[in-house]
Amino acid sequence: MPYPLPPDFKLTYSDLRISASGLTRPECVLALHTGDLIAAHGKGGYTHWRAGAEPRHVLPADGNPRKYVPNGIALSKRGTVLFANLGSELGGIFSIAGDGTIEPVVETVDGAPLPPTNFVVEDNAGAIWFTVSTRMRPRAQAWTRRVTDGFIGVSDTKGSRILADGLGYTNEIAFSPDRKWVYVNETYAQKVSRFELLPGPALGPKEVVCQLGGADFPDGLCFDAFGGVWITCVGSNRVIVVRPDGTTQIVLEDLDAEYTDYLASRYAAHALSVEDMATTGKSRLKSVSSLVFGGPDMKTAYLGCLLGDAVLSFDSPIAGAPTTNSNRSLR
Repeated sequence: MPYPLPPDFKLTYSDLRISASGLTRPECVLALHTGDLIAAHGKGGYTHWRAGAEPRHVLPADGNPRKYVPNGIALSKRGTVLFANLGSELGGIFSIAGDGTIEPVVETVDGAPLPPTNFVVEDNAGAIWFTVSTRMRPRAQAWTRRVTDGFIGVSDTKGSRILADGLGYTNEIAFSPDRKWVYVNETYAQKVSRFELLPGPALGPKEVVCQLGGADFPDGLCFDAFGGVWITCVGSNRVIVVRPDGTTQIVLEDLDAEYTDYLASRYAAHALSVEDMATTGKSRLKSVSSLVFGGPDMKTAYLGCLLGDAVLSFDSPIAGAPTTNSNRSLR
C-alpha cells in the first residue's frame, strides 16, 4: 500500500487553531481516547482540559519541598500522570495525582542518582522507559554534536538500568506501531535513530533513520498509522515527516530565516548558548517541542511548545497511530 500522505501536504501558521491557552511551558501533550488532553505544566504538575473547556491546572500540594520541572509526561496504568523531572541538578520520574500529591517512581539508574531527566513513557507491560539527554552540567554544554553522553533507560521488576548509551542529547522516544522498534530523537546530533526492541526488554544496535541539518534540532516524535514519523524541531520551528521510504517532508514551518541562520552558525561553531535558544526570533510557534494525534478519528494533531503558553492543533489528512497513553484514563 502506498504511503497516503500527499507529498505536497504543507501547512502554514494560519492553519493552526488554539486548543488551550493560559498554560505554562506545555512541553509535552497527551491525547486520550476519552477526549481529554493533558500537557506538562512548568511549575511542577500538569494541565488537563477537553476541547472547548477551561483548562484545570494540577500543581504540587502545599508544603512539597522539592522543585519539579516536568518535561516529558505520560499516563500510568493507575491513571496518574508520570513526569520526567528536568531539574537543574537532580532528575527522576515522579507520579502526580489529581490532588497534587507527588510520589517518586524512579530516582536511580544502575545504582546512581538519575541526572535531569527528559522523557518518560510506560509500556503495555508496565515497564517505565525514560531518557536522559546528557550528564553534563550545565546541560547547554551538550548542545553540540561533540557530546554524546545521553541514554535510554528502563525500570521494571528487574530494576532500573541503562539500555542504550552514548547518544547525542537523547530526547523523546516512541515505539513503532508494530512494536518492533524504539525510535529516538538525538536533538543536538540532529539525528532520528532507532533500536530493535528485543525481549528483556533490551535494545539492539543503533540505526540512524534520518540525519537533519541547519537549525533542525529534533525534539518530539510520534507515528502515524502508516509508519510515517512526525518530528517537531526546536530551533527551526518545523514539523517534519520521515516517510517510510526514508525521505523527509516539511509539513509545517513558521520560519525566521535570519534567526535560524544564526542558530545554524552558532551550532556549527559549537557555541550554542541558553540565550540563543531562549527565543524563537519572529517565529510564532514558540519552540515547538512535541506532537500527538487525537480526536475521534485520530486526525487532530496537537503541538506542545517550550516557550509559549498555548497548545495549537491542526487537521491531518491521515490518522495517527495509538500510543501507550491513548487508551488509558485519567483518575
